[in-house]
Amino acid sequence: MKILPTALAVFAALSALSCSGGGDKGMAFRYNNGTEPQTLDPAVMTGIPEMRIVQQMFEGLCEYDPKDLHAVPGVAESWSVSPDGLTWTFRLRTNSRWSDGTPVDAETFRWSWLRILSPDTASEYAYELWCIKNAEKFTKKQTNADAVGVIAKDRFTLAVKLAYPVPFFPSLVCHHPFRPTPRQAVDKYGGDQWFKAGKLVANGPFVLTVWKPKDRIVLKKNTNYWDAAKVALDRVEFYPVEDSASALEMYLNGELDGVDGIPSERIDQMKKRPDFLTGPFFGTYYYRFNVKTPTVLTNALVRRALSLSIDRAQICEYIGKLGQKPSLSFTPPLIPGYRPPELVKEDAALAKKLLARAGYPDGKGFPSLTILYNTLEDNRKIAEAIQQMWKKNLGIDVAIENQEWKVYLQKVSSLDYNIARAGWIGDYADPMTFLDMFTADSGNNQSGWASPAYDALLDRAKAEPDAGKRSALMREAETILLTDCPIMPIYTYVRAMMIATNVQGIYDNFLDMHPLKEVRVVR
Repeated sequence: MKILPTALAVFAALSALSCSGGGDKGMAFRYNNGTEPQTLDPAVMTGIPEMRIVQQMFEGLCEYDPKDLHAVPGVAESWSVSPDGLTWTFRLRTNSRWSDGTPVDAETFRWSWLRILSPDTASEYAYELWCIKNAEKFTKKQTNADAVGVIAKDRFTLAVKLAYPVPFFPSLVCHHPFRPTPRQAVDKYGGDQWFKAGKLVANGPFVLTVWKPKDRIVLKKNTNYWDAAKVALDRVEFYPVEDSASALEMYLNGELDGVDGIPSERIDQMKKRPDFLTGPFFGTYYYRFNVKTPTVLTNALVRRALSLSIDRAQICEYIGKLGQKPSLSFTPPLIPGYRPPELVKEDAALAKKLLARAGYPDGKGFPSLTILYNTLEDNRKIAEAIQQMWKKNLGIDVAIENQEWKVYLQKVSSLDYNIARAGWIGDYADPMTFLDMFTADSGNNQSGWASPAYDALLDRAKAEPDAGKRSALMREAETILLTDCPIMPIYTYVRAMMIATNVQGIYDNFLDMHPLKEVRVVR
């Protein structure tokens, strides 16, 4: 999952009954989304605040099982793969429909995937579909759409030809870039308007009815959803409360049914409650450096000095307070069969030497830099802690800048920053979901960094059928990433949430995927 999420991206809870949201009656789920979403278009969204909402409205070919994350049927009722692993064939349900009654068919997915691959869409996630034959060439305008390996064999049969075997492809298509978008709405209202309330049509369990910026987003049950009989909730309400202390108070006062991002000063108190849940989370909190804009950050010695001079354990203990572990790598050590290189460490003495070699002994002459972060109390605390550590250990002064989510995303994507807070949550259970975002052509790179050697190793890993050799190639690539230091990993996430004790259907998984169609309330 997802680029640039809020500090602890988890999905939470519901209560027995809520009558807010225009006076509607029925079983409702009220959740603090942490910020205003930038968009609800699966093709261009990048963050978890968007994903939480989108995954309830748009169903993919496959969906994650909430218990163990294996791929289960979504719009596709079955699928098969050719002996060489290069062709996947999905048989679609004949009763899957959009909320306006329009059928969801194989051409729906072909059109949606070509849309995200199109250079006109400028999707930051287009690279995730480049495992499809000729998909990368299409994005780079080197071939036409007919050459891309997505074929509607008949109305309800979709064939996907891959450039190389992807054994976990059914899990990959669970991710939001592979979810369909309604062509009828996009054509009618335009690419920047179709996802607004009153215009959006959905093929998942819920559909958008209200979007009041800075107030709430309301989804209602989609009666045209093929599995509507299984959906217990009548309504879902998302609130964009950025202040975690305020959100927690709303939860404790019964105004919300679930929250995450618990303020660090309240964690010890909340841990004593039966509605506090925590567990491993497949993500890394880190800083990225802008290495493209001419500043001192183009010097790898400076970047390494900055990384070596922070005390990650102190940040975890005094700010995180959830059992977060200092990052020794970028990829979290949670994937069976992959042991990431442990190259991230603290060494203030070495950091000073590297900074002196870069021409700034004891920080003298070091120019002004700014840390950019999105609004969240713990993001501010971490930025201030790092600001102090760099002053103490390196003798340098940096400023900090807070921006709301949309502005923050715009500044990062346009490389309008020096150092930016970031978080990456794995989109699927494989190291590649962390590593391929830093290839030169990845829309999620957003650091300006590029390494031909790094890209070549990942290309070899993608084509390597032997699991052990593939793992070794990825480890070698991650070593290059950590050595050249375009990013500064800080800690491995731990999820934490407050969730009502009368809820059934929320299961512990390290991707924190919780489809609301699975949730029940014990009356």
